[in-house]
Amino acid sequence: MSIVEDLDRQLATTYSRRTTASRALYERAQRVLPGGDTRTGTFYLPYPTFMDRGEGSELVDVDGNRYIDFLGNFTSLIHGHAEPRIAAAIAEQARRGTVMGYPTEAQVALAELLVERVPSVERLRFCNSGTEAVMNAIRGARAYTGRRMIVKIEGGYNGAYDAAQVSVTPGFHAPPYPSGIAEGPGVSPGIVSEVLVTPFNDLETLRWILERYGRDVAAVLVEPMVSYAGMLRADEGYLQGVVDAAHAVGALAIFDEIVTFRVGYGGLQGLEGVAPDLTTFAKVIGGGLPVGAFGGREEVMAIFDPRRAGGVSHSGTFNGNNATMAAGLEAMRMWTPMAIARLDQLGERLRQGLQRELDAREVLGHVQGMGSLSHVHYCAGPVRSYRDALRSPRHCARLMHLGLLTRGFLWASRGMTALNTAITEAEVDALCGAFGEVLDLGRDVFPRVGSTEPAMADA
Repeated sequence: MSIVEDLDRQLATTYSRRTTASRALYERAQRVLPGGDTRTGTFYLPYPTFMDRGEGSELVDVDGNRYIDFLGNFTSLIHGHAEPRIAAAIAEQARRGTVMGYPTEAQVALAELLVERVPSVERLRFCNSGTEAVMNAIRGARAYTGRRMIVKIEGGYNGAYDAAQVSVTPGFHAPPYPSGIAEGPGVSPGIVSEVLVTPFNDLETLRWILERYGRDVAAVLVEPMVSYAGMLRADEGYLQGVVDAAHAVGALAIFDEIVTFRVGYGGLQGLEGVAPDLTTFAKVIGGGLPVGAFGGREEVMAIFDPRRAGGVSHSGTFNGNNATMAAGLEAMRMWTPMAIARLDQLGERLRQGLQRELDAREVLGHVQGMGSLSHVHYCAGPVRSYRDALRSPRHCARLMHLGLLTRGFLWASRGMTALNTAITEAEVDALCGAFGEVLDLGRDVFPRVGSTEPAMADA
């Protein structure tokens, strides 16, 4: 048995002893859910933790174990769990009706708020998820330009729509650019053939692709900070360069701000002073309820105007539903510049604290991110692209996740954290301490400073 397998076994044993009720529910779930799971992104071995309730910065599982939640439903809960004002807004709206099947003032109010905060968004439409938002933005770009292809970032997760499920995790044998590969079986090969792939932070490759295929490209889709690949920060001038390169060939620029909108009052594009043609939203704008939105320049969004002959049809039973609009309005009204500034400071405290724990033990690692979003890479930094991120051994992130779970802390199994306004400095410091404890436990597993770093790490 290898040292990695031995530590994995130790942590799994400790985890199983703490979570017997979760194990029982998992066994029950397997009889009705494939793999006992209904959300691939939250699945992990030996089995997921089943939660009972959320309270502010904490989650409580079905065994009664309490956890400080540094994930917030994968970045969507900017104010933590069961925030009283948001809960009251939902309850009041539920009393009046959760969905009515007709337009309401709340739809207008939330749209006005987002348009006011994001100058590039002049018109906006609501849907029910980030996946739907990206799907409709791509469809709108194709309809507006009359072109069929899109360019997306390698390693970028932009939802479960087929056109976005290309080269999200292509692995060590990714094809040369601009070829992409389906994220898994079931993705239409026809759609994959219409998606071109480019590395993040590489304007030269993007321009080459657009020079070659530009007449067929409807849009370039980019997340301003690539979250799934490890909070990859954009180089200075890169995002404006993406917009300029797209416009040079008559294509649109789509910014996926589903995750990154939380880093600034007007999203990351507001901090960078860059104006894309279309932007997608979800997560924090729903106040903890399912939501999606897409918007942009008036002339582009006019393609969705139902009064327009030959426009794009966009419907959905729960689009702009009353409960989500009420929750989203309250959450966004609470998401003030002061609240953002506080989480920015807390995020920097977390990144510095985690980096100190790595450096004190001479563990090879780099913590990066922005504002309330962070990611730990077990390799030298900065990490600027998906292929850079492959240098981080995946077993390190897996073991750290399980080790923190057994100590009462939650973050993504890939090493991502997302702070919320209910978290305190003391809780951030406690997480950093637990992080150090797991590093000590795996002192022979985590890579050391000065060790030979492979070009690409293990699967």
